[in-house]
Amino acid sequence: MPEIPPLVLTAPSGGRVVSATPVVLAPMAGVTNAAFRQLCAEQGAGLYVCEMITSRGLVYGDHKTHDMLAFADIEKTRSVQLYGVDPGMIAEATAILCEKYAVNHVDLNFGCPVPKVTRKGGGGVLPWKSDRFAAVVRAAVEAADRHGVPVTVKTRIGIDDDHTTYVDSARQAAEAGAAAVCLHARTVAEAYAGHSHWEAIGRLVQAVDIPVLGNGDIWEASDAMEMVSRTGCAGVEVGRGCLGRPWLFRDLADAFAGRDRRTLPSLGEVAAMIRRHAELLVKYEGPHGLIDMRKHMAWYLKGFPVGGETRHALGKISSFEELDALLATLDAGAPFPAKELGRPRGRQGTPRRKVVMPMGWLDGRVLDDTDLSEAELGVSGG
Repeated sequence: MPEIPPLVLTAPSGGRVVSATPVVLAPMAGVTNAAFRQLCAEQGAGLYVCEMITSRGLVYGDHKTHDMLAFADIEKTRSVQLYGVDPGMIAEATAILCEKYAVNHVDLNFGCPVPKVTRKGGGGVLPWKSDRFAAVVRAAVEAADRHGVPVTVKTRIGIDDDHTTYVDSARQAAEAGAAAVCLHARTVAEAYAGHSHWEAIGRLVQAVDIPVLGNGDIWEASDAMEMVSRTGCAGVEVGRGCLGRPWLFRDLADAFAGRDRRTLPSLGEVAAMIRRHAELLVKYEGPHGLIDMRKHMAWYLKGFPVGGETRHALGKISSFEELDALLATLDAGAPFPAKELGRPRGRQGTPRRKVVMPMGWLDGRVLDDTDLSEAELGVSGG
């Protein structure tokens, strides 16, 4: 495939964010912090989005929310995913991001499938209420555009197969001034199970005049190229595929530049990446960074010949001395396990028999002024 054009996000006033490689790191709670974003950015070009924050937490001065807004030294473009359900609160939070944190790009999340959020009318079920969805997007765009900052929107196909919203939502987002829309090509009911429906991405490309990004089941760079070829999308958003594999962004940069390469690191090279990741976590989070590193070990070592005792010990590290001693015991020459290529990573689960929503939620598409503040929790994205 020939070289793919850069991703250009344009605000109504003309402010622009350009990513040389049309690849976006999907926000993942507890993963896409400053350390991980820098690690990925060191591998290849792209747009690296901070883990999702809530508008209410930001406006009310929640310390945890503000602490999450740490940016890596390498990040020249500051990108943040924002979640909210109230137009006024979203507008205020967006202004804070632009004015206090000098954010260059704001992504709105409307894809969360977590039951404790959907049962209150938030996350992936909110687009069903088209008036509220449009009002939230419009409020964010207007607040961000005062600073020339583009706003994008991430959504899902719909609540379930009988209640799809993605085309209507994308058109509303475009009318409100959104710079692009990203479609996670699953319904809320499907959560992260099964294979995403790339054909929906293709339909959306035909339905709107703004860039469409595709998300879902990109495990290798070849998957990204196939998605672009099949759907015509302007770029891709990668989430679970990079867990324990930050070098995927190197492969993606090569693929989008027309270079056919695949990174297959040995266990020794993976150990060096683990060490680098730990160093960055400690740099940005202090001593707690090593505790945070523990959850990444299973992802990094997936498929490699590493004994259970060593895996268990790496999942309990609390010092660089422990980490270095354990990494030194690994077989540095062990090749990358080819059987892991193209296989799903991270959470998957099974489809939900029923999406939990407020009583009567599906009776109409209008919400008006209903208070949804209880739907705004610290959730993981979509």
